[in-house]
Amino acid sequence: MGTLSLVMIVKNESAKIQRCFDSVKLLVDEIIVVDTGSEDNTKDIALSYNAKVFDYVWNDNFAEARNFALEHSTGEWNLVLDGDEYIQRESWEEIKAFTKGPLRIGRIKQINIFEQDGELKESQALISRLLPRNIRYSGSIHEQVESQGLQRVNTNINVYHDGYFQTNKTERNVQLLKTALKSNIKDAYILYQLANEYRINTEYKKAEIYFERSYALVRPEDGFKPVLVVGYLYNIIAMKDNIEQGLTIIEKEQHHFYDYPDFYFVCGFYYMELVFSNIQKYISYFSYIEKFYLKCLEIGETNKYDSVKGTGSFRAAYNLGVYYETTGNLENAINYYQQSAALGYEVAMQRIIKLKGN
Repeated sequence: MGTLSLVMIVKNESAKIQRCFDSVKLLVDEIIVVDTGSEDNTKDIALSYNAKVFDYVWNDNFAEARNFALEHSTGEWNLVLDGDEYIQRESWEEIKAFTKGPLRIGRIKQINIFEQDGELKESQALISRLLPRNIRYSGSIHEQVESQGLQRVNTNINVYHDGYFQTNKTERNVQLLKTALKSNIKDAYILYQLANEYRINTEYKKAEIYFERSYALVRPEDGFKPVLVVGYLYNIIAMKDNIEQGLTIIEKEQHHFYDYPDFYFVCGFYYMELVFSNIQKYISYFSYIEKFYLKCLEIGETNKYDSVKGTGSFRAAYNLGVYYETTGNLENAINYYQQSAALGYEVAMQRIIKLKGN
């Protein structure tokens, strides 16, 4: 295994950074911590782990801060983590194997824990975090790795992240994104990130502006297009007015995402909302609800795309249960609720108890 450095930029992470260090301290050869202005004891904790700690004057540019940290690394490989992330021991062997191989960029699975509609959920995002020496970043926010011609390889390395759980960073992110957009008003990726920030903050009207602009500019080969399309459809649903525009997007994109459960999941949800917004007008789409959720189960969970856990399994099965319950087919409803409950979805078990109790 080539020498491996943990490389971090941090600020006020005393509540979680020890968890991060403990998850990799026996794996890495050195720890590089760049502090951008902590007012707690983050730096003291880092020093207690023999980290090399450097101060950095924050300038609203994540790429420059990350590159400053990478400049201080002496490792042949760099593992880039944030203070609110941690690695499970099961991923150590894959990291070791990866760093014994040829030079390429490792894309890890970032497992994000977040709360939505009063429920804890998990999503996965594939991001480049295992980097050979001399690889650097660009972009002031949602910074991207510059590959320098190296292949990007998906790995089974899981990094858990709970930095957005019960935390709102929208205001900070929006300001940085708007600043970045000034230098390139046609950057589809920045436009998407702005749209997503507004959607997360339930500012759907503002999100719509940026989703529309991003969608008009995105290219088929852009890696973020799948999440852009899914996010755009969820935003259309949330806005409720002009819901028909989703029909055009679904028709246009359906053949592109034949193996993406999140796309079919949002489509099933969309048709449910469409039909019940005006049953007389949209009743011809009712069967699409069943069709799309069944497609989710056919595809199953994915390791190819950024995805919310359950869209290819227990969440799709639960929504099929809702569909069949709505149509009065209680036998099928209970069957799919049971499938969902068997995968640990407590909400489905509650529906089974209620139906059987009746």
